Amino acid sequence: MNFFAEAFAFIGDGSSWGGPNGIPTRLGEHLWYSVVAVALASIVAIPVGFAIGHTGRGRAIAVAVSGGARALPTFGVITLIAGWVGIGLTAPMISFVILAIPSVLAGAYAGFEAVDRSTVDAARAVGMTEWQIVTRVEVPLGLPLLIGGIRSAVLQVVATATLATIVGSGGLGSYIITGLRANDYGTMLAGSILVIALAVALEVVFSVVQRLVVPAGVTAGRPTDSRARVARRAPGTATPLQEGTQ
Repeated sequence: MNFFAEAFAFIGDGSSWGGPNGIPTRLGEHLWYSVVAVALASIVAIPVGFAIGHTGRGRAIAVAVSGGARALPTFGVITLIAGWVGIGLTAPMISFVILAIPSVLAGAYAGFEAVDRSTVDAARAVGMTEWQIVTRVEVPLGLPLLIGGIRSAVLQVVATATLATIVGSGGLGSYIITGLRANDYGTMLAGSILVIALAVALEVVFSVVQRLVVPAGVTAGRPTDSRARVARRAPGTATPLQEGTQ
């Protein structure tokens, strides 16, 4: 039996696009869970990450906590919280926030740490306050890495949000769970394909956004230090200083 044919037949069937169990409704629920979870995680993680990146303090603790949070099994966390707060959206949402925090936190403090310290020192030298340094120097230069952290968090949550169906919530995972219970592997595969398609679409969107937020004059991934430029010279090629002394 061709499960892929059944899956695409389900997706292409007009009846699958209408009603409370239709693809647009389930897709909207799935996207809503992901956006809310990452937004809540960002509210917590971004200020903490910026503070760590700006001051250089607390990085070891943040790395340890992030590593511990990454190691938590989301399914187990959902089950544990559901036993405490009951069936519904609260348990998976808390779990998704916990899942998203490490990536956003890492992107926030890594973005600030990537800013050249000489640039920060120059900003202080011209009289900028610490707040001005953060908002006018570190945030614009560190924004691409922050977006990268949010991008990673979004993809993780989108892939994991299928588990929300287990405790009575909706989303694209409903097709997977329903298909599994009914031995309808075509529907189950259709749900998986829709999750993958959503993840790929969001990956493309965030890739574009991450490129757009790179400040003018900054070329991502290319060394700008003068020593790096000298190191790229071919062996035996004289530097300008050597040429002047010859």
